[in-house]
Amino acid sequence: MSDLAAASPAQLILACLVAFAASILGGLSGFGTGLVLPVFLVPLVGVTNVIPAMAVAMLINNGSRVVAFRREIAWAHVRRLLWLGLPACVAGAYGYTLLSANWVAALLGGFLLISVPLRRLLKGAQLRLSAGAELGAGACFGFINGGMTGTGVVLISILMAAGVEGAALVASDAIVSVVMGLAKVALFGSLDALTLQVALIGLLVGACTAPGAFVARAILKHIPAGVHAWLMEAIVVAGAVALLWRVRW
Repeated sequence: MSDLAAASPAQLILACLVAFAASILGGLSGFGTGLVLPVFLVPLVGVTNVIPAMAVAMLINNGSRVVAFRREIAWAHVRRLLWLGLPACVAGAYGYTLLSANWVAALLGGFLLISVPLRRLLKGAQLRLSAGAELGAGACFGFINGGMTGTGVVLISILMAAGVEGAALVASDAIVSVVMGLAKVALFGSLDALTLQVALIGLLVGACTAPGAFVARAILKHIPAGVHAWLMEAIVVAGAVALLWRVRW
């Protein structure tokens, strides 16, 4: 399902700059690196390679958080989310490999478009999940996460509804994302949906996201509250429209 063109040095430099900028935006709003970055990666790696490339990139992004917050992981919640969520993630990732570029563009564009109202809805909802409900929520999240990117807002909302807060929220979100990310990378690699070139671009992009958090922390002191979230949402919506424009109905 590959539609990757040979990436020139200029394209790789652009990918690094975009990754750095996307990580700053993600740091400003607390979410969204996985939503913004695909918008700019599509012209570089092609529509069907976006999810495999992002799976590799987000391993680095989330892996650094695991290292930093490893002592705060709420393992009971992590186990419940992964019990059904991990096999569901593999199933979702496998389903993704069966899609044509047209369907990938339609589904990814559609998900990005609904992510904006979804984030606002989940933020305002006062959900409370029991242990059993957490298992079911993990399965739903895993399947969506398998074939999409930028689903972190859903996982954060599930963990918060299960009563996870503070550093434990960040740590648990990171470890669940890393475990599912490893499963996605393994499956994509075994089915030749993740080529060496795409993997290297994903690694490069992931490494370039690391410094963005520190820049975002400095910028936050000079930006009115809420402005950065609006900026993020505007970019995501524009990218969703651009992806949907590619679809040949």
